[in-house]
Amino acid sequence: MEKRFLRNLEVSPIGMGCMGFSHGYGDIPEESYSIEAIQKAYEFGCTFFDTAEGYAPNRSPESKGHNEKILGKAVKNFRQKIVLATKFMLAVDEIAGKNIVDVIKSHLENSLKNLQTDYVDLYYLHRVNPEIPVEKIAEAMGKIIDAGIIRGWGLSQVSVDTIKKANEIAPLAAVQNIYSMIERSIEEEVIPYCLENNIGVVPFSPIASGFLSGKVTTQTDFSHSDDVRKFVPQLKRENIEANQPILDLIKKFAAEKNATPAQISLAWMLKKYKNVVPIPGSKNQGRILENLGAWNVNLSDEEFSELDSTLNKIPVAGFRGHVEMMGGTMKDWDRKK
Repeated sequence: MEKRFLRNLEVSPIGMGCMGFSHGYGDIPEESYSIEAIQKAYEFGCTFFDTAEGYAPNRSPESKGHNEKILGKAVKNFRQKIVLATKFMLAVDEIAGKNIVDVIKSHLENSLKNLQTDYVDLYYLHRVNPEIPVEKIAEAMGKIIDAGIIRGWGLSQVSVDTIKKANEIAPLAAVQNIYSMIERSIEEEVIPYCLENNIGVVPFSPIASGFLSGKVTTQTDFSHSDDVRKFVPQLKRENIEANQPILDLIKKFAAEKNATPAQISLAWMLKKYKNVVPIPGSKNQGRILENLGAWNVNLSDEEFSELDSTLNKIPVAGFRGHVEMMGGTMKDWDRKK
């Protein structure tokens, strides 16, 4: 397994998105199962774990920190051997008349307590607040890095223009945007800029909310009260049907490589970009280890060229887009490109 870097943070080539243990994919597992899943991922070789202060059942404010607490319990015995990433959001009324550094530190202090650690490796602004200039956030994050409480900082769901504004003030370690075989808009500007400026790209939903695993069908039920997949454009019945040629393509390669479709979709992006570190999310232990196993699937130059060139010719139905601001809703995901 070849390690990768998010600027100066060394990580496994695939990380683990932990959101599903608290929110977003229907009923959540028992805490003991989630802790065991995280520990099994570490034993498999995963050294990069992603959470957020806001990941909580039904996104309930009173349950804030739920996911961080699970992750903190799971990794406490090997904390120094991994990279922990978490995220915060910032409201305008929080910073009124206050020092923005102090306000961000208050969020960070809560996360440190939840994670049972005294530093965070990668601290993201979860969503840009359009009423707070990202330059102010960048300046504050630079000071917090200098204080040694975090090792690097990042942005999530942002355009290249926002990345540039922030990076010019305090160099970013990573950008976490949606990216998969059926959500490729960051290939146009975001990934090239990040490659040029030593910024890691951390794709979330790299298996397209399960579609690229081949396990999602038009009959799959996403009606749970806390299931974001019912808002995902590509998982609408008509788009699942329309995007079958993409799934057929990766199934062909999966058969040839003795791999799973999900592993092929991850191996494709690892081969394509050296600064990409996907964080597939799952609450199923078997799926988690399957996804991590994608770093053992090696596509030759010829295989990758065939896969990528064929993929480029297949139209994609449904579009979510990689820019999302604080204050938006999941219903915005069905907008047109």
